[in-house]
Amino acid sequence: MTEFGPSFRKDPAAASAGSNAEQRARTDAAPRVLLITGMSGAGKTSVLKTLEDLGYESVDHLPLSLLHRLVPASPAAAEAGSNARPLALGMDVRTRDFRVEAALREIDRLVAGSPGGVRLLFLDCDDEELRRRYTETRHRHPLAADRPVADGIALERRLLFPLRARADIVVDTSGLGLGALKRILESHFGLGDKPDLCVFVTSFSFRLGLPREADLVFDVRFLANPHYDPVLRDKTGLDATVAQYIERDEGFMPFVDALTNLIGPLLPRYAAEGKSYLTIGVGCTGGRHRSVFVAQVLTSRLQGLGFSVQVRHRDVNRRSTPVAAGQ
Repeated sequence: MTEFGPSFRKDPAAASAGSNAEQRARTDAAPRVLLITGMSGAGKTSVLKTLEDLGYESVDHLPLSLLHRLVPASPAAAEAGSNARPLALGMDVRTRDFRVEAALREIDRLVAGSPGGVRLLFLDCDDEELRRRYTETRHRHPLAADRPVADGIALERRLLFPLRARADIVVDTSGLGLGALKRILESHFGLGDKPDLCVFVTSFSFRLGLPREADLVFDVRFLANPHYDPVLRDKTGLDATVAQYIERDEGFMPFVDALTNLIGPLLPRYAAEGKSYLTIGVGCTGGRHRSVFVAQVLTSRLQGLGFSVQVRHRDVNRRSTPVAAGQ
């Protein structure tokens, strides 16, 4: 059994019970089925969302009585579904008909039908931090309806001990940020074709409002405005003549170089912190000339650096009110 995160205090019996799980641990390939369980409040929802970003199909709180219908255990069925997305299945004491003994039997069934294709991830957390999380969110612990939260946590820990001992990997989420959690999950359960950070560059008109999804916004209204050239007014930044007009602005190239040098090194850092999507907004007054061309150039630059980038021109076909002098 492999453990990550702050050290977990366990007795000698736990270490002995975990020795068999160590023999089952696999770190060389992603599983066909990943079962996620653990302490309530330890972060199962965040883990399932992260696994979705990594390419898994996630299902939470599936009753154990229905598990055999979703995941047949026969080798033939496993082979037939080998091209499907791997499954991440969440279950804990809040799951209908959840019993530790039944969960262990289902794990045995799945492992027997697909040796090495099924793994169990147990999420743990320090008792004090679990109490703090329940206090801050004002959620009720599922096993402490009429008792203090601490009693529910203690009871749950005793009930789940056999699953923790059986787990292939234990992740202690005490003080663990989302970025660190994603790195742990990716290193052990990442898929060979896992998606990279997806970057979207969006041009827009300031007059029509900022893109709600934008993480970074850049204003290019300082560049020469083709709107004032009657020949270019009805064209867009996708037209070569407009592009040439903007490129002649002596401030254009230094700005694009600086922008590329700024954003390029940031993207791997965003990915390392667990971000799956990043939207960069580039705005001008009307959203049809300068922002469109700069967004095109920035997209090409970032793609040249090896990033997955898509471009969208939100307002290129929309008309705003006439541009006032000096804008």
